[in-house]
Amino acid sequence: MPIPTPDFTIGIEEEYLLVDLDTLDLSPAPAGLMDRCNAALEGQFSPEFLNCQVEIGTKVCTDIAQARDELRHLRATVARIAKDYNLAPIAASCHPFSDWRDQHHTDKDRYNNLRDDLAGVVRRMLICGMHVHVGIATPDQRIDLMNQLRYFLPHLLALSASSPFWQGEDTGLSCYRLTVFDNLPRTGLPPQFDSWGSYERSVNALVDMDLIEDSSKIWWDLRPSSRFPTIEARICDVSPRLETTLTLAALIQSLTRMLWRLSQQNQRWRLYDNFLIAENRWRAQRYGLAGGLIDFGAGEIKPFDTLIEDLIALTAEDVEALSCQREIEHMRSILAQGNSADRQRAVYQDAVHAGDTPQDALKAVVHHLITEFHADL
Repeated sequence: MPIPTPDFTIGIEEEYLLVDLDTLDLSPAPAGLMDRCNAALEGQFSPEFLNCQVEIGTKVCTDIAQARDELRHLRATVARIAKDYNLAPIAASCHPFSDWRDQHHTDKDRYNNLRDDLAGVVRRMLICGMHVHVGIATPDQRIDLMNQLRYFLPHLLALSASSPFWQGEDTGLSCYRLTVFDNLPRTGLPPQFDSWGSYERSVNALVDMDLIEDSSKIWWDLRPSSRFPTIEARICDVSPRLETTLTLAALIQSLTRMLWRLSQQNQRWRLYDNFLIAENRWRAQRYGLAGGLIDFGAGEIKPFDTLIEDLIALTAEDVEALSCQREIEHMRSILAQGNSADRQRAVYQDAVHAGDTPQDALKAVVHHLITEFHADL
């Protein structure tokens, strides 16, 4: 029986932090805000581990245009309701100055169990991410495409990086979030699997010993979804700008289709060991767009202007088929303007040079993040 052509539908999940409009510090979500957002967004809104975090998720979208409408509606609704409580959402993976020790987790069974299971490690989880699902109906195909898509995870991280500050200090990293998240078990780059059966046997080895209840407790940078017939890219920092989120989603969708298209020609992307991919992951985490990534085929470090043009050329046929040219070409704008980490640092430096104290300069960064969240709504 022939393998069906994937539909390449997409779904996007984003996590936001809630800040007080007066102090710009983090604030727990009031019960009224949660109730109103739940009512307005009908199952597309939920609490997160910390009570200053919330999460939204689009419906299954046939294309990036539908995803834009969905995401704009979700962001605008959360922002509108939050304002009634003198709060604003920001879509950055770390708050510039808040301390994780001052935060409290959401009092729900799932999060209480996480607290008990993961102890001190999970208390530091004052971080937000974004996840992109791509619809692939056939399980073995999900594994095959996941094995190949691992190569591009550092590219996605560099474009998305939005967490340069942690507890009031510039970390020197474009993405500090992963230094926190990687302390959890079952994180990082996914292993290479031979088949869906091989993946299931590995997961079931932990489930059968009651170490995890299901595959939702596997938090790799890329995984088969535990709930949907999708592969789920989880490497990205959450993006302040709506258009950046859509560019990342379109790139993940297009790369997945490109790899599937190669398979229809009896071709595939070369599989590299995680040891090598992890080196690029670190480069993206540390330098963002500034340091370039290793092209293992060419045996050299390529700058990001070259890498972006390579990605555009590589996916041209798929981008046309998926009608996401605008979003893919926006990678050039991200490079020209800097990723969010670059822009946050620029705001901070401008404020300091204008005479602000370091604390006031960090507040200027939060103001900037609020502005960027609202820019395209």
